[in-house]
Amino acid sequence: MNYIKHLNAVFKRFSKDSSLNATHISVYMALFQSWNIHRFKELFYIHRDEIMEMAKIGSNPTYHRCLRKLHDQKYIQYLPSHNPYKGSRVRMFIFDASSKQVVGKHETSSEQVLTPSINLNKQNKNLNKLELPQSENEVLIFFKNKNWPELEGRKFYNHYTSIGWSVRGNIKITNWHATAESWMLKANDFRSQSSVFQNRDNLKTTKYKNYGEPL
Repeated sequence: MNYIKHLNAVFKRFSKDSSLNATHISVYMALFQSWNIHRFKELFYIHRDEIMEMAKIGSNPTYHRCLRKLHDQKYIQYLPSHNPYKGSRVRMFIFDASSKQVVGKHETSSEQVLTPSINLNKQNKNLNKLELPQSENEVLIFFKNKNWPELEGRKFYNHYTSIGWSVRGNIKITNWHATAESWMLKANDFRSQSSVFQNRDNLKTTKYKNYGEPL
């Protein structure tokens, strides 16, 4: 996707669209930045707080109103989520200066200009597989292949789902396999430390104490 042609075309469309204001455009640019971070995936997850911060919006109703307006005007496809642990999804319609509108695979026409090559699509699919697991079962299979119990896989999935699949508060996970392996290493270290403390005899006593001897 040629993002320079896309931005030139979308700003040209903004200038002719009297139904939009600066707040709508600010939200769109925040979505574009998130799209960029996700390597221009066809469909990607967004997080409300993150988009509102980038767009400099402090009101939840304003945020949702802008998303719905951009959706209605066919700048994006907004797929809201009613799950508090799972973000909403967005599909960014692709625009090009040489065409009226270029959208995703679900809408095709002779006027579309699709710039990604087959090799790039394959590369993006591989990246998507590592970025976030598609389901809890995918995580459980990964842990099983690493000879880890199902319970540990469930703990890993529930933990990162509850914090929006990020580390240190705001850094989004880009390779969940690597994150899972780090989780396993930390779990091994914890088990080793626990074993040491359980086996440590701080009182230096013996199992066969002669209670006839004085203390």
